Amino acid sequence: MTDTDLAGLTRLVLWASFVLALLFGAIAQHTRFCTMGAIADVVSMGDWTRLRMWMLAMGTAILGFNALVFFGMVQASNSIYAGTRVGWLSAIVGGTMFGAGMVLASGCASKNLVRVGTGNLKAVVVLLVVAFAGFATLKGVGAVARVFTVDAVHFDLATGQDLPSLLGHYSGMKASMLAGILGLCAGGALAAFALASREARSREVLLGGLGIGALVVAAWWVSGVLGFVPEHPQTLEAVFIATNSRRMESMSFVSAVAYASDYLLFFSDISKVATIGIVSALGLACGSAAYALATRTFRWEGFRTVDDLRNHLVGGVLMGVGGVTALGCTIGQGLSGLSTLSLTSLLALASILAGAVGTLKYQALQLEKATASPT
Repeated sequence: MTDTDLAGLTRLVLWASFVLALLFGAIAQHTRFCTMGAIADVVSMGDWTRLRMWMLAMGTAILGFNALVFFGMVQASNSIYAGTRVGWLSAIVGGTMFGAGMVLASGCASKNLVRVGTGNLKAVVVLLVVAFAGFATLKGVGAVARVFTVDAVHFDLATGQDLPSLLGHYSGMKASMLAGILGLCAGGALAAFALASREARSREVLLGGLGIGALVVAAWWVSGVLGFVPEHPQTLEAVFIATNSRRMESMSFVSAVAYASDYLLFFSDISKVATIGIVSALGLACGSAAYALATRTFRWEGFRTVDDLRNHLVGGVLMGVGGVTALGCTIGQGLSGLSTLSLTSLLALASILAGAVGTLKYQALQLEKATASPT
């Protein structure tokens, strides 16, 4: 492969990633796909419809990714989620922070990107704060604190932490075969549970669940198959092109927003280049905007009160710090990471859910107290 061929392939990978994110944004806006909203529906109303949509997306992502592994197209170990180091404390602390933050900020990073496309100025502020806090935790003063505290607490495995690799190491079975079996069982069970309710079999839920899950799998293929170069023309090393982590990547939006801000601020620096994460963040907002404009649902919206602004600012900080610390958000760990059947992703997702539920219940308690107090 020549340098010219590599440049052409890089453009193809970036455009493919942008289009996938564009579709993600349009589908998420049409179906009201939102992890925080789904959890809030269950906690406040006992309505599981949107959570079943999210579980269907998760099941689809697990089925699809492990099918790619089974057919030898990708390996979980080539992602950031399935390494040998299990940073359990980072997953718990970061996940809990992110879960609380997304409640305060009216949605996770991906939801705020979707809301930007509909004219929501609150989401613009949240994303600016997420970018600042996230990049400080990636590369700045927050990174130093993170590395010497929660990241220092971990344990190492003899093999990758994805379940197929772990079970394969101890049983002697091929990890690819186990990926096919476990992916079918775990993904199939999630999809079956999601579709067990009649309400969950509506056109909207099927589009949101199957569509977004399939887009996560497609993003894995773009990065891990299309974007894999066995021998770089300059270094002669195997590389995954146009990724920030230098490994194969799928949908994830906290670090993507942080890297996008760095790219825009230092655009004249030739060392700063567009990556899958950066174009995916842009594509998500553009997809939502296109849908909002086409359906005439685009509306400008701002903060109502100082308390509203405060909550969104605090939520943005918690999401930026927490998302980087936990190596992903509700999409990065909840769909992309969990699709690899990674132990850390499972722990991070459980912590995100716990942080969100705890914050929602705290808000409900505060509202109850305020309502009961005499005026």
